[in-house]
Amino acid sequence: MTKESDCYIRFDWAIKRLLRQKANFAVLEGFLTVLLDEPIRILEILKSESNRDDKDDKSNRVDIKARNSKDQIVLIEIQNNRERYYLERILYGVSKAVTEHIGRGEGYDHVKKVYSISILYFDLGQGEDYLYHGRTDFIGVHTHDHLKITVRDKDAILPYLPADVFPEYYLIRINEFDKVAMTPLEEWIEYLKYGKIKEDTTAPGLDAVREHLQYFSLDKAEQKAYDRYCDNLRIENDVMTTARQDGWQEGWKQGKDAGLQEGHEKGLKPKSVIRHAESVSD
Repeated sequence: MTKESDCYIRFDWAIKRLLRQKANFAVLEGFLTVLLDEPIRILEILKSESNRDDKDDKSNRVDIKARNSKDQIVLIEIQNNRERYYLERILYGVSKAVTEHIGRGEGYDHVKKVYSISILYFDLGQGEDYLYHGRTDFIGVHTHDHLKITVRDKDAILPYLPADVFPEYYLIRINEFDKVAMTPLEEWIEYLKYGKIKEDTTAPGLDAVREHLQYFSLDKAEQKAYDRYCDNLRIENDVMTTARQDGWQEGWKQGKDAGLQEGHEKGLKPKSVIRHAESVSD
């Protein structure tokens, strides 16, 4: 049973307002550690165009420089409503991250690996899973082997795969999650979807959520700002739902009217004309 004190704020609001503070890095570090399946430590929230804190900016995206075995860039973006060209959008965002974070005059060896993580609260395509992962591999058309690249570094020959260089993409389809949370990743998705955290959770980062992302721990001004955000989100979702329903009904009506008109016209034609028209169409 959820206690009144266990009222957690939405992750999409927190990522814009709270999680950029160094004191709260443990939340994002835990989430990334679970998702990427390796210990992650955040070095900094990168200064980029996408990280502006503008009340009129509806994009919930944070660019992070994180440390694993290498210093790599992580992009986290939360999307609440459908966008027609969403895949193109994340490709553009990744491309900008690569170019923004290489110094002028630096060699291509300074290009950073980028992870793009999209937390989606709308239905993107068709699929049965709630988590999809994509990366770039070069596979032989005839031999089906994976291409390996070698490079000389300090008198040593180092092999690597294209996937070690090219961006990787994670698409988390929140609406498709309908399981009982058993793993740390599932516990995180359960929090993202329902705002629930198990009392006995050991999932990295969720203890930090419990400490830092309580609604009743916000000051009055932040509570009002959060309430406005949730109200606006509900209104936007209602508008989108109504637009889809109106579009469906209008399409159904137009299809019905067109069908009735076609049937009426066929009914007025002599049967010989109808048979001739149908034979021509065949």
